[in-house]
Amino acid sequence: MKKIAIIGGGAAGYFVAANLGKVVGQQTVLFEQANLPLQKVRISGGGRCNVTHACFDPLDLVEFYPRGKKELLSVFYTFQPGDTMAWFDDRGVELKIEDDNRIFPVSNSSLSIIEALTKAADENKVQLNFSDGVQDISKVDGGYQITTKSGTQFFESIIITTGSTPKFWKSLKGFGLKIIEPVPSLFTFNCKDPRIEGLMGISFENAEVKINQQKLDAEGPLLITHWGFSGPAILRLSAWGALKLNDAAYKFDIEINFVNQTKDEVISLLNTKKQQDAKKNIHKYNPFDFPKRFWISILNYCQIDEQKVYADLSKKQIETIATELTQGAYKINGKSTFKDEFVTAGGVDLKEIDFQTMQAKKSPNLFLAGEVLNIDAITGGFNFQACWSEAFIISEKLKEIYQ
Repeated sequence: MKKIAIIGGGAAGYFVAANLGKVVGQQTVLFEQANLPLQKVRISGGGRCNVTHACFDPLDLVEFYPRGKKELLSVFYTFQPGDTMAWFDDRGVELKIEDDNRIFPVSNSSLSIIEALTKAADENKVQLNFSDGVQDISKVDGGYQITTKSGTQFFESIIITTGSTPKFWKSLKGFGLKIIEPVPSLFTFNCKDPRIEGLMGISFENAEVKINQQKLDAEGPLLITHWGFSGPAILRLSAWGALKLNDAAYKFDIEINFVNQTKDEVISLLNTKKQQDAKKNIHKYNPFDFPKRFWISILNYCQIDEQKVYADLSKKQIETIATELTQGAYKINGKSTFKDEFVTAGGVDLKEIDFQTMQAKKSPNLFLAGEVLNIDAITGGFNFQACWSEAFIISEKLKEIYQ
């Protein structure tokens, strides 16, 4: 009889299965309601799979997690990004560190990661039940009873790696576990504003975005989209402000510095242009490294005539342009989330978990990993790293129990 059930065929669930070894693997069943596993891995990083991040000191690594920082420290001392790289390298998957420290397979294909995980699970003889979602979990003498479309089975241990599926949070409440109500964590900002209308696709290499009333700020690449603003700076801000922005019903004001310079520095630059390029047309000569279309949009918004040359700029006009570029105020009205890569803040309260084993304190042999927990991170491979690390700890504990 099988003794272990893994519920959820995502990154965490598969990494548990991939690390069990044959002795324990043959005692394990993995249940996944979809007909294909590892869906988030498949589409991560535009299909390239951002496996992890090149941050190898656990003390630094935990700083990228708005929720879970304290609890993950011991987890990362057990298994961190260097261990992840070694794991995949040992299985023939070469990884590369990109300029922004994100780590991808050299193949630039998530299939490389998927094949390594599925091959390891197969080698461990884990029984895979696809299109067989778990409908109910109940605690019984000596273990747990799981009901799926195909029937009811008993297991001594279960591992919950179901992601942000509300149905399973309800089941876990039945075990006496406290659930933090989930809210979106990574999302883009909806904004309708004449300054960015028709400018989708324009990006800024290093912008600073602030939500002053919430005392939140983030830096990084910024992208104008057809619905508003996106890019790493926005996603970081959404992660750190997930709870506050949910409370604000996603209606708030942001301040954007598009040029990574102070207002005084921009004023000085424009005054220099007024002296050195006095006869140059302002609309035709963009002194910044962002696309000309945005420069023209800002000039039009500031009511700078198309025929003006730099010599014509008044002190007030220069200050207005500088304000727009370094302290531009935009009203946000709503959010947009990536349905397939949806990340939440919320889930099982971290006080309920023993992070030495990833076991529920109130329910022996009930293990949890991944997004079912109230842990989330900014973009860059950090959410996957939490999955790999938590799953590895679970697999080690299961081997200790059943091997």
